[in-house]
Amino acid sequence: MAPRPAPADKFSFGLWTVGWQARDPFGDATRPELDPVEAVHRLAELGAYGVTFHDDDLVPFGADATARDGHIARFRKALDETGLVTPMVTTNLFTHPIFKDGGFTSNDRQVRRYALRKVLRNVDLAAELGARTFVMWGGREGAEYDVAKDVQAALDRYREAVDLLCQYVVDRGYDLRFAIEPKPNEPRGDILLPTIGHALAFISTLEHPELVGLNPEVGHEQMAGLNYAHGIAQALWQGKLFHLDLNGQRGIKYDQDLVFGHGDLLNAFALVDLLEHGGPDGGLGYDGPRHFDYKPSRTEDIAGVWASAEANMRTYLLLKERAAAFRADPEVAEALAASRVAELATPTLNPGEGHAELLADRSAFEELDVEAVAARGYGFVRLNQLAVEHVLGAR
Repeated sequence: MAPRPAPADKFSFGLWTVGWQARDPFGDATRPELDPVEAVHRLAELGAYGVTFHDDDLVPFGADATARDGHIARFRKALDETGLVTPMVTTNLFTHPIFKDGGFTSNDRQVRRYALRKVLRNVDLAAELGARTFVMWGGREGAEYDVAKDVQAALDRYREAVDLLCQYVVDRGYDLRFAIEPKPNEPRGDILLPTIGHALAFISTLEHPELVGLNPEVGHEQMAGLNYAHGIAQALWQGKLFHLDLNGQRGIKYDQDLVFGHGDLLNAFALVDLLEHGGPDGGLGYDGPRHFDYKPSRTEDIAGVWASAEANMRTYLLLKERAAAFRADPEVAEALAASRVAELATPTLNPGEGHAELLADRSAFEELDVEAVAARGYGFVRLNQLAVEHVLGAR
């Protein structure tokens, strides 16, 4: 029997997930609009910990100040009634036609200035609600035609925007960090900062790199043919995993936004094992929300929406149980040792050793029996089979 989700699990959902009406480029909505207040209450009933939103998810685009205040007040009341928190907030710079060529990197300077003002207002709201992370997904920051975009100038404008936002947070004294969410393509043909590696390189050029990290998403990395668990490991290694988005994806295609685990299940297992058990020292590298950025399939009615929300949490908890059992299995421990997995944490150089000492060590090169070492197997297939059997509940 699957464990029941609880707030201590730190599961969070975006309003845009359960509230998606299931429109796509080829079909109209299959579900009615969902009131954000209802979403908060239903998620709380399912055992969620937090709820996140774009500004336009909560307040309709173009609403006047009075209407905006009313929407925010209703949302705050729902949070107070349920105990849910808002760990992350983001801004929509992709839906309205004004952003058809991007927000921060639009060729039109007026659009760029409008985008900055829109984000600054939402940064204030994020701070008011106690959010610790502000996610930036540049879904329209890109191009379809290479000759239509000066990419170097676009990166200058991107950096200019992020530098301004960081300085605003510093000047206002907000306890808020920014997290860039990479994606290779869709809706634009090519999106700037398409992968974790691109985003990390960009962050190193900023005036306040300590305030900017990553919000990697399962599907976005896998759309580029990359390994999500490896990407998360590198983000942790560089101290830049500020937030994450969990969903399911089945290979290099459009962004499917399936329920977490309903794509590459073994990679999802490796990810949960990493998040729950950390690196070689066993320490947790990430203690933030387990955030689900998925879309209930067009086939589902409103009951199916809540069933799919629960499915995300149940899958994570099941994989967490399987990962714990995997780590506690003596046969797995023996297989890990045979595969020399822990040995990789041992520095290649001895304490105090440099290139001179390494060159003087004949056992490292001249006297090494290369053929004997090359003949050794690593047993990775056996180790992976044990992981498969644990995932399938056979052990």
